[in-house]
Order: sequence, then C-alpha cells, then structure tokens
Amino acid sequence: MKPATIKLNVLTALLFTASAVMAQQKPYVSTPPATSPMAMKPEMTEIWNPEVKTITPGKKDSEAPSDAIVLFDGKNLDQWVSQRDKNKPAPWKIVNNEYMEVVPGSGGIETKLSFGDCQLHIEWSAPDTVEAGGQNRGNSGIFFQNRYELQVLDSYNNRTYRNGQAGSVYKDQAPLVNAMRTPLEWNTYDVIYTAPRFKANGDLDAPARITVLHNGVVVQNNATIAGLTLYIGLHNYPAAHGEDVISLQDHSCKTQFRNIWIRRL
Repeated sequence: MKPATIKLNVLTALLFTASAVMAQQKPYVSTPPATSPMAMKPEMTEIWNPEVKTITPGKKDSEAPSDAIVLFDGKNLDQWVSQRDKNKPAPWKIVNNEYMEVVPGSGGIETKLSFGDCQLHIEWSAPDTVEAGGQNRGNSGIFFQNRYELQVLDSYNNRTYRNGQAGSVYKDQAPLVNAMRTPLEWNTYDVIYTAPRFKANGDLDAPARITVLHNGVVVQNNATIAGLTLYIGLHNYPAAHGEDVISLQDHSCKTQFRNIWIRRL
C-alpha cells in the first residue's frame, strides 16, 4: 500500500472516532437558567396593588391639591394661635382678604396642628417700601417642628451674611443661589421637609433634611440641617422629639404671607 493511501486511511479513522465520541455527548442547548433575567417575563416586575391613591391637583401649581391642609387662604387665621399664649388667637392682621401681615411686637404665630415630614407651600413678601437693610428688611422665618428655621428676608439688592439671607437654613446652610424678586412682587417657597429620626435611647439617628424651591428655583437640594436653629452658638440636636407645630416669626418687620398649604408625607 502506498504511503499516501496509509495516511488517508488513518485520517479517516481518526475523524470517525471523533464523530462517535461527540455523538455520545449531550448537545449544547443555549437555554438560560430559570434565575437568569433573560428567562423573566415583563409582568414579573409589575406591581399592581395596592393601587396608587388618586388626588386632584390644584389648577395652578400654587393651588392646594385635594389632600392638602389649607393653613391660610386669606379668609381667617383659624388654623393659627399666638405663640406667646396658645389659648389666644393669632394676633396678626388680615389685609384685603388676601394676606396676613406681621404685627411687629405681637409675637410669632404657630399652627394648631403638628407636623413631621411634609410638603409646604407658602408665599411671602417684604413691605413695598424699602425702609431698612441687612437683617431688618422684611425679616421673618418659617420654623419646622418649631425648631428648624427657613429664613424669610428681602434679599433683593440687600447684602448680608450668606447663611442668613432668603432661602437659607438660618445660620446653617446658605442657599445655592439668590432667587429673590423685587419688594413689589410676591415670593414662593415650595418645601420638602424630612424630620430628624431618633433612636430608642433618644440619640440622633438621622438629621433633618430640606429641599427648597424659591420662586421655582432649587436653593436647598436635600440639604442636611445641622440642628436646632440658634442665633448664637453652634447647632445641635435637642432631646428626641416627634411632630410639632409650624411657626412664623415676628422679627419686628411687617412681612406678609398668603396662600399657605401643607401635605403630610
């Protein structure tokens, strides 16, 4: 037999043997395991119940949605009391059935209801006539849980310390930008407030946080509140506490407020 023929027969035998071995093995099937995302169906990640609650939003962004508590609509101060004496009505003045005006020297006012996590809408303005500057121009404040202050101040062309101007968490977080309108215009705050959390032993577990839109502009972006608002001294967290009132400050300025509503979160 010629060498070429011998080589051909050997190659044929090797190919036959390899084919036989492969035939005995199970064929590979490209089927993903049941735990693989490729094996899932779209409906497996759909959540249907409970159905999301339906509410009716305001016709304008500034109007209260159907699940909000209206704290002031220009008609009365029934949702508020005097901060000096909670058994007395709020001593501030209602003007033109539209807005309330701080009566300097009368003291602050606070809500009858208490709140923790919340969404707050409030509109405010300084007096039309500019009579002072710095911290004496339209100064007031919005206190969440009666402890943590979002500053109210006419910061239009009015230089002061950055963590004390409009949109600041007073003496704590400065606003990202100054979005103040002129004294002849109304300003809006839309606030998402997250109350602090405390451990069972009373120690702080998580600090309060706040997001603020000033005239539609983000000026506090989920900012951490360092603690109790203090005029003098460093911030700190007081003893553990729960829900508390929203209060508005009397800083001896005729600041004005209107269209106040709140939603519990």
